[in-house]
Amino acid sequence: MAAPLSADRQLTALREEGAKVSERSGWRTNNRNHKGPWGPVHGVMIHHTVSSGDDSSVALCYNGHSALPGPLCHGVGRNDGTIALVSSARANHAGSGDGDVLRAVINETALPTPNAANTDGNRHFYGLEIVNLGDNRDTYTRAQYRAAVLWAAALCRAHGWSERSVVGHLEWQPGKIDPRGPIEGGGSFSMTQFRADVRDQLARQPGSPAPSKPAPITPPKETEDTMTSAQEALLKKIAGDVETLKAAAKVDGWGYRNAALVAEAKATGAPPPPDMHGRIEELQANNTKILAILDELTAAVAALKKS
Repeated sequence: MAAPLSADRQLTALREEGAKVSERSGWRTNNRNHKGPWGPVHGVMIHHTVSSGDDSSVALCYNGHSALPGPLCHGVGRNDGTIALVSSARANHAGSGDGDVLRAVINETALPTPNAANTDGNRHFYGLEIVNLGDNRDTYTRAQYRAAVLWAAALCRAHGWSERSVVGHLEWQPGKIDPRGPIEGGGSFSMTQFRADVRDQLARQPGSPAPSKPAPITPPKETEDTMTSAQEALLKKIAGDVETLKAAAKVDGWGYRNAALVAEAKATGAPPPPDMHGRIEELQANNTKILAILDELTAAVAALKKS
């Protein structure tokens, strides 16, 4: 059972972690505690705002709108990497989600796929809304992403949680898609990668400089396919064998005659009969030749594959 952090303790944890923080006037008392309990808390949840513009998004998350009163989260991730604090207690961000997911977060085990909306998430999760349209085209800045990692790590460290207490809204409630979208510098928002980055941050001393960005992987330069002289010679041999094979497979009309039978026909004055024996000999000879050529083709293809 984890009691929620006070407003002061949240602010201290974020600053000690190295997050750049701004405080919206009234954030300490802006909450939905009159609509339901706040705590025990078990994790942190990541969202995108489905909006653009830092100032207007912060105002939206503080005040809410006609369909959903504010606050809509605890912190707002601005494009410059600042976390704007808009609430310190219960907020309308998680909604109802899957109780099995909550149990996995509490136990810090693998998350199941959400398939129910039977548990109050606003009671149990801190929420961060990152300013982004969520259309899978709007790009998160590197500063935004880094600030989100620091925000999540700060709260996890303060509670003694691991990165397994971090979830995305899409992992909590069926039908949700946030967070999603490309990240400046490459890649798309992935909760698996985000948790790995939070884990790396928790392994560091709070307030440590951000890890250096790894050098981008340069793909191998595409080159035009070329053949060696040996490969070209093998291909020419294969082409020649194919032509020979075509010629050997050709069956002419009944033009072949056994010499003895022809001589006998001439002596008797009878017309030359079809020479079935001679034709069989001819076909057998052709078949032997075809088989020999096929053996050569098989060997040539094998040699070409090895070269």
